[in-house]
Amino acid sequence: MTNKRRRSPKKRAGSSITRRWVINNLGIIALVLTVLDFAFIYIMQNYYYSASQQYLNTKISSVTGVLSRYAQDADINFSSEMRSTIENFSDKDKMELMAINSRGRVALTSSGFTPAEGAAMPDYEAVMDGGDGYWVGKQGGETIMAVSVDISDMNTEYNAIRVVASLEQIQSTVNSYVWGVSALCAGVLLLLVVTGLYFIRSIVRPIKQINATTKKYAKGDFSVRIQENSSDEIGDLCVSINQMADELSNTENMKNEFISSVSHELRTPLTAIKGWAETMCMEADPDTVQRGVHVIVNETERLSEMVEELLDFSRMQSGRFSLQCATMDVLAELGDAVLIYTEKAKRENIRIIYQEPEMLPFVYGDKNRIRQVFINVIDNAIKYSNSGSTITISAEEVGNMIQVTITDNGVGISEADLPRVKTKFFKANHTRRGSGIGLAVADEIITMHGGRLDITSELNVGTNVTITLPVEPQRRSSATT
Repeated sequence: MTNKRRRSPKKRAGSSITRRWVINNLGIIALVLTVLDFAFIYIMQNYYYSASQQYLNTKISSVTGVLSRYAQDADINFSSEMRSTIENFSDKDKMELMAINSRGRVALTSSGFTPAEGAAMPDYEAVMDGGDGYWVGKQGGETIMAVSVDISDMNTEYNAIRVVASLEQIQSTVNSYVWGVSALCAGVLLLLVVTGLYFIRSIVRPIKQINATTKKYAKGDFSVRIQENSSDEIGDLCVSINQMADELSNTENMKNEFISSVSHELRTPLTAIKGWAETMCMEADPDTVQRGVHVIVNETERLSEMVEELLDFSRMQSGRFSLQCATMDVLAELGDAVLIYTEKAKRENIRIIYQEPEMLPFVYGDKNRIRQVFINVIDNAIKYSNSGSTITISAEEVGNMIQVTITDNGVGISEADLPRVKTKFFKANHTRRGSGIGLAVADEIITMHGGRLDITSELNVGTNVTITLPVEPQRRSSATT
């Protein structure tokens, strides 16, 4: 056979909550803000460029309108009027108006400065090819916008007029908007980072604390508790884990007490059996041998009952606890249980009063298990009663239920211990013998029969145990009809 060793969980690289938040959430938000920033830049630049183009088109249209009238008047010297129009252009401080001759060169400008030969004029080339005479580009280290209009049909000397405007001021305005929006996006992103990291930290820190604490719980240290610093879901989780630790700690303590108690319970009869066996080997007196045999039988029976309780508890925990149900007489099983403990009660100077009814309806259940419950409860009543006490046992039909009541005036159970007496391993009184699982098994048996086992008690006054079982279904249906 090969031994399989448990591997301790390894921390996966890049699996932290902070890293996933940065990649998934913050990355997406940063991408969205970047897209919005570029979209804003495009929209603003397109808006200003469109407005500038429309303005240039308006200006050049008014000039072409004037030149068209000059071209239609045969008495007017077109070349002279062209020069006059160019030189006297009213918006020369905002833009430059040019006249391009038939050789494709700039012949006249409103500023009086002729551009360098070979300067690019894509707008002119486009309009001469029948396209849209519009161009935005760099010239002389400056961003410009140019619009050209074909006037070759007006005069053979000039092919087109061209208007050129600088976009530096517009670009500066656009850039200021761009920087403002970019700063706003960066501020939003920074705010999201700060608030997000604070939020993530408020989640990660308690999770780390929970992780460290639960590792201690896994090693059996239940002394540590998680600080409850919030009232949200994580706070509820901390409360639940602390409650779980309390329950585990209580269970661990009860288990240890149970082991100690069972060890003591087993040691006592074993010591008695061993002692009397040695005495019987050494003594030949018939009376002594008879007493020894009697003690050994009693202690062996006590051990057998204890082992049977442990086996029942083990079956109950593993889900293998089953019932062999049939129609049964509760009074017969209760009477047997009372008879078993009558002599024992007399020996301990405890009086049992059995108020036996004449007849009770039958019950559908496992008679051996029901008798086991009666024996356990009566044994506890004797065990926790002092010399001179009285135990009262009664049974009656209440509605469609049978109630068996066992009352003693013994040591009783404190108010703090009462809710836990049916819990596994729990013993309210450690000075009395017992394993602490008898009532847990009894409660499970009664519950499996569809009934209830209720306990009321007062310290130093006594205890009342009520066992309620449903009447057999056939008997119940016939009673109602």
